[in-house]
Amino acid sequence: MNRSIPTGGRYALLDELRGLCLISMMVYHAMWDLIFLFGLSADWFLGLPGYLWQQITSWIFILLSGFCVPLGHRTLRRGAEVFGAGLLVTLVTWALMPSDLVVFGVLTFLGSAMLLTGLLRPVLDKVPAPAGLAVCGVLFFLTRDINQGFFGFEGITLAAVPSGWYANFGTAFLGFPHLEFYSTDYFSLFPWLFLYWIGFFLHKAVGRDRMDPLRRSVCPPLGWAGRHSLLLYLLHQPVIYGLMMAGTFLL
Repeated sequence: MNRSIPTGGRYALLDELRGLCLISMMVYHAMWDLIFLFGLSADWFLGLPGYLWQQITSWIFILLSGFCVPLGHRTLRRGAEVFGAGLLVTLVTWALMPSDLVVFGVLTFLGSAMLLTGLLRPVLDKVPAPAGLAVCGVLFFLTRDINQGFFGFEGITLAAVPSGWYANFGTAFLGFPHLEFYSTDYFSLFPWLFLYWIGFFLHKAVGRDRMDPLRRSVCPPLGWAGRHSLLLYLLHQPVIYGLMMAGTFLL
């Protein structure tokens, strides 16, 4: 065994990757504020580069969250906390910034995914990792575009989803938003639960015995951000918006 690799404690690289994704989210949201709230012109952000930035960051964060589930011991409690934080974001934006309302945002999704995974853990643990990866991969591919009314993946349309599925607030939570639904941050249960479970089964496929290299730290400040990701996520938008508003008064 390589003695330079720690064999106890946290998996530091996972914390640091989570912290890196969190910072990427913060910078993306700062750019969104500058463009949509403060009138900055940035065509690249509205095109493919901005879309890829948002998608890559989100995919890695959700995949990583699923990968880390087996490392925790209070999945249901943590899920309830994150879901509650998502509800708080919804209430605050509804009361203070209704034009930027967040309904079923990323925190609501992650909390829901943790709760479902915690409840279904006895069943999920019985599924072989290769089978779980294959099934969830196929289901994610098939349902990636259901928010837009189609079965398919990133514009590869396979079939139209029945219009009756897009009925109300409850169907919007699942992934079938009705015509009046609006949210500036929308992560429905499907398709994203399948990506979350890909991370879960990837952890199972890798195995704890081969994860010691992930204990090595590369950038401790990123690890600190990763360990406090929920608090930092809740605070970052008010702080960014406040700093931008202060900047407009000073300029």
